[in-house]
Amino acid sequence: MSVTIAAYIRVSSTGQNAAGQRAEIERWLDGQAIAVGDVVWFEDKKTGKTLDRPGFDAMQKAVFMGEVKTVVVWRLDRLSRSQVDGINTLADWCEKGIRFVSVTQQFDFNGTLGRTIAGLLWGIAEMGLEAIKDRQAAGIAAAKKRGVYQNNSRPKGSTKAKPERAIALREQGIRPGEIAKMLGVSRGTVYRYFETAQS
Repeated sequence: MSVTIAAYIRVSSTGQNAAGQRAEIERWLDGQAIAVGDVVWFEDKKTGKTLDRPGFDAMQKAVFMGEVKTVVVWRLDRLSRSQVDGINTLADWCEKGIRFVSVTQQFDFNGTLGRTIAGLLWGIAEMGLEAIKDRQAAGIAAAKKRGVYQNNSRPKGSTKAKPERAIALREQGIRPGEIAKMLGVSRGTVYRYFETAQS
């Protein structure tokens, strides 16, 4: 079967939901008068730090077989978190005449100008990722200094982090998602810790 439009969705393995991305892409398709049934969907639940993903590989095969003319994503970083991988992929697609659309960023990447704009956006995304890593490292260092850090590799049978540990980290300005990673618990558990402390 010949494919014209490929919609690509990627979520990480940390509990993200693909439904929001799909809804935004479907909204764009509707605005372009493109029937959802005319689109082939590819999906991955894997980190964007590598291109080694089954859904992405399947889409790439369709692209290079000449079955795809347009690739649509929710946001640029769904394709890749790496600037180098992202730009190289986009350059290869542009050489084949592939249209690449990021619906939430309202960019339609095509040709040299598209590659240039995409490169700038990937650079900004990488800076944001590095900033998150820096905040996590600073939070871990502060937690260790206060004696409230718990390693993710918790021994079996040990108790989960206590609410006061989560509260102490929050008081240092660390976000709930980062606290969850530091304490080795889910984000929902962190919020329950906050509720317990307030009751």
